[in-house]
Amino acid sequence: SRTRSSKAEGARSTMMNADMDAVEAENQVELEEKTRLINQVLELQHTLEDLSARVDAVKEENLKLKSENQVLGQYIENLMSASSVFQTTDTKSKRK
Repeated sequence: SRTRSSKAEGARSTMMNADMDAVEAENQVELEEKTRLINQVLELQHTLEDLSARVDAVKEENLKLKSENQVLGQYIENLMSASSVFQTTDTKSKRK
């Protein structure tokens, strides 16, 4: 009776150890998955920060170029108005 009892306890102990090992392995897998996901989120955050900084730089460059274009447009307009080549002439009145 005593040997049966000790064999049963040994079997239960082995099963409990196996269950604990399985739970521990599952916990380890979950921990690795969480770690992987956290690293992925951090990488995506850095990528988003980089993209946001790039968008800001492009916006700034765009505003600068718009301003330069306005200045150049005004300069060209002034040159054209000052030049006799670009002056409009009334050809009908000259022909009469």
